Order: sequence, then C-alpha cells, then structure tokens
Amino acid sequence: MYAVFQSGGKQHRVSEGQVVRLEKIDSAISKVVIFNHVLMIVNNEHINIGSPFLLGGRISAEIIAHGRSKKINIIKFRARKHYRKHQGHRQYFTDVKIITIRDSVRVSGDYLINGT
Repeated sequence: MYAVFQSGGKQHRVSEGQVVRLEKIDSAISKVVIFNHVLMIVNNEHINIGSPFLLGGRISAEIIAHGRSKKINIIKFRARKHYRKHQGHRQYFTDVKIITIRDSVRVSGDYLINGT
C-alpha cells in the first residue's frame, strides 16, 4: 500500500513505516501531524485517484527530527569587471515517519470528509 500526498508545494510517494524529509513543519518533535491533501492511494490492486484530492483520504505521521540541509553556495562572477558575489543558503527540513494511510475515515456510520 502506498499513497501520494502534497506538502510544502511538493508531492511525495510514501508507504507505511517510511521516513520522509519534508519542508519545515512548525510542530514539536514526537507530535503526530495529519496530511489531508492526498492525491492518490494504491491498496494492492485497488487504486483511488482524487480530482485533485481524495475526500476522506488522510495520512498520519510522527515528527522525528528538525534540521537544516547541506549548505548551497551561490557565486556570481563577472570576468575583468572586479565583480564577485558569494552567498550561502541552508534549507530547513522536517523528517517524519508515516504511521497510517487511510482511504476514508468512518465516524458513527457516516464518512468524515476532511476539508482541504
């Protein structure tokens, strides 16, 4: 079973138990976060595709760590013009572990539809 969801402007293909590196999420370590923007869920041979998102589809994940990625150096240089510019950037990230992937959530006989 795997799913495709959207977070931080990017799409990620995940399965249960997998650790994924996402854009920074403002939440404490060991907290559980829920992603409602699920695009597709594949369960054995059953495929559910949303347009654009699945109603009731949700992915729960536990935050494992926060950090900053490796430094990227940006260098601008113009030959013979005495122009050099150097800049660095380190992107913040959050590592999450996927706990469950649900196609729909059933609450007292009715389906709970998560807002997008």
